[in-house]
Amino acid sequence: MNTVVKDIPAAALPDDVQGFRHRLRDRLHVQELRRRGTLASRLLLAMALVGPGILVMLGDNDAGGVLTYAQTGAAYGLGIFLPLIIPLGFIAYVVQEMTIRLGAVTRRGHAELIWRRYGPFWGIFSLFDLVAANVLTLMTEFIGIRIGLAFFGVPGWLSILLALLFVAYVLVFLRYWSWERISLWVAAFNLVFVPVVLLAHPDWGAVARAFVGSGWILPGGFLSATFLMLLSANIGTTIAPWQLFFQQSCVVDKGLLPADIPASRRDLMIGVTGMVVVAIAIITLGGAFLHGLPDARNLSALTILHALVRRVGPVGAKLFALGLVEAGLIASIVITASSAWAIGEAFDLPRSINARPRDAWAFYAPALFGTLLAAAFVILPHLPLGFLNLSVQVIATVFMPAAMLFLLMLLNDRELMGAYVNSPRRNAVSIAILVLLIICNALYGVVTLFPKTF
Repeated sequence: MNTVVKDIPAAALPDDVQGFRHRLRDRLHVQELRRRGTLASRLLLAMALVGPGILVMLGDNDAGGVLTYAQTGAAYGLGIFLPLIIPLGFIAYVVQEMTIRLGAVTRRGHAELIWRRYGPFWGIFSLFDLVAANVLTLMTEFIGIRIGLAFFGVPGWLSILLALLFVAYVLVFLRYWSWERISLWVAAFNLVFVPVVLLAHPDWGAVARAFVGSGWILPGGFLSATFLMLLSANIGTTIAPWQLFFQQSCVVDKGLLPADIPASRRDLMIGVTGMVVVAIAIITLGGAFLHGLPDARNLSALTILHALVRRVGPVGAKLFALGLVEAGLIASIVITASSAWAIGEAFDLPRSINARPRDAWAFYAPALFGTLLAAAFVILPHLPLGFLNLSVQVIATVFMPAAMLFLLMLLNDRELMGAYVNSPRRNAVSIAILVLLIICNALYGVVTLFPKTF
């Protein structure tokens, strides 16, 4: 297999020679596993094909998402937001499944397709949209890492430095396969919030009643600023622009093909299930043990951890702090990668994590600079951390309709997609999601600008 790859003449390879060689080697490995057909080879094949879907959804349960879910539970108790997470998971699956098909069929990243199909103006628009949202989101990740490690006595500057070095190392010095495997191990620790809620022993009867609409608390009603802000924040932490760019580029860099779409859908469903379970666990913790705290929607991570020490105990609080660190770390890894891929695609640079640093410094450097900028901002004292976190999630919801519109147009481009073009039913569901996002943004904007009207 290695001989086949080495024997390819350099002139026959694309500009990104190193990335191409590694992707081809991985594809030959997948084909060999398919050819064998044994139980062991089928298991190995399943393991080889997982990655993008799990990473994008557990990376979506980032530090900002953890805080948002806790703030949501603190504000509304064991109520409406618990069952709401399930349809949000369905929405995430619908949106991200389209990126799987788009990447596997075109073998091009999201930024590259927008640039080529719609020109430089919209390419720059979408890239600015992504990079600005990514830097803001990374700020919430480093906030989570800093506060989580501070709970164990680690100085803020040191925690930020260690996180930066780790993110830079796995992005720059590992090839795609190793980067993905390490990222999956980090992402697996996102599930730590499940044992935390089990150790806490909430009122499971109240949790069950929330799923049938009993005992919902809606102070101010559905059109209150608090409800709409938290609704927008929960949507923003479930679907965000970086996820579209990340998963499609991940599919391309991994070398997945149309034949891999069914396996990639299963991979995505595993990720969505993990995201929903963790989100429900955190909202349950917030609803059971933080509800009633003053100014609940602006609670900071430090306030949440101190409250959990009193109400859950030091072991549960420490696990929550570790989960916060993990959530910030995995999100920093995948969001930085999404920036690198998008910038590389937009400016036709080598754009593979397989690329060697000396050959692709222009691919790695801009994304790492954005991550460094976010980290430096977080070190500043006296930041309104709770408000900043919710605002970033809301901004993701505001940016999402434009990103979703480009995605829909690409999925309906028959010249690009051929037989994999969106069906009428998929279009109907996707347009309904797009309209929902626009309505949510509009209502929140009206309530914010004209609070006395409602």
